[in-house]
Amino acid sequence: MTNVIQPLTQFAAETSEASGIGALGIDLKAFVIQLITFLLAFWVLKRFAFTPIIKVMDERRQTIESGVTLGEEMQKKTAELDAKVEATLQKARQEADGIIADAQDAAKQSGAAIEAKAQTKAKSLLAEAEDRIVQDTQRARQKLEGELAGLVAEATEAIIDEKVDAKKDADLIDKALKGDA
Repeated sequence: MTNVIQPLTQFAAETSEASGIGALGIDLKAFVIQLITFLLAFWVLKRFAFTPIIKVMDERRQTIESGVTLGEEMQKKTAELDAKVEATLQKARQEADGIIADAQDAAKQSGAAIEAKAQTKAKSLLAEAEDRIVQDTQRARQKLEGELAGLVAEATEAIIDEKVDAKKDADLIDKALKGDA
């Protein structure tokens, strides 16, 4: 390419006119050569540099626009999902409150039933205990009466210094127990 530019610059240096455009200080041949060089450089740049650069910039612009559009869509979807999540959470809270209320009611009913059952059981145990006390008291009285009869018979023998027969012994014991003696 340097071979092409060198003869052109020599040609421009050889021709210098002093008339027309040359009177203004512009060399027409040099101007034409510079114009051709400029157009050739512009064409090379456009063909091999500007077109690929513009193509890459267009692709990048489209990518950015699609990213912005996708971001806006994602924001809308996020807002919709947030609303759905909030609605679902609210519904879940209401259901949980209902379940808790039901559980509390069931617990109260269960507690009342357990309390009633416990009271019934306690009354039953108390009645059984009272029956046992009455029975134990009667057994103890009978045992004491038997022991007391033996003691009274021995005491009577010691006081009277004679043996009392069984009939007389029984009558004396009954009298002593009743408090008539």
